[in-house]
Amino acid sequence: MIVGFTWGGWVTGGTAKAAAETLAGDAVAKRLAPICVVRFKADPDKVLKLKELNDASTWTRAEYVQKQGWATMPGEEAPDSKVADACVKLLVEIK
Repeated sequence: MIVGFTWGGWVTGGTAKAAAETLAGDAVAKRLAPICVVRFKADPDKVLKLKELNDASTWTRAEYVQKQGWATMPGEEAPDSKVADACVKLLVEIK
């Protein structure tokens, strides 16, 4: 058993569940990020805000997206941090 858990890639049920939840959350955020980009593109000050986003430090970009409301999905009251992170990756690619 020690060999199986150490080198065989075996995991406990709790570890497998945690990994599955993380992967599912990341997948959902990746699918919702384009909605965030659409909301950004609808912003009348998008050119200025994109410049501000690009000028912001890497550590504060997701927070900036959340404050703009772009990462707050329809029907939700608060922004989603994982969506904001995924959205930032798409927004910094916009020229």
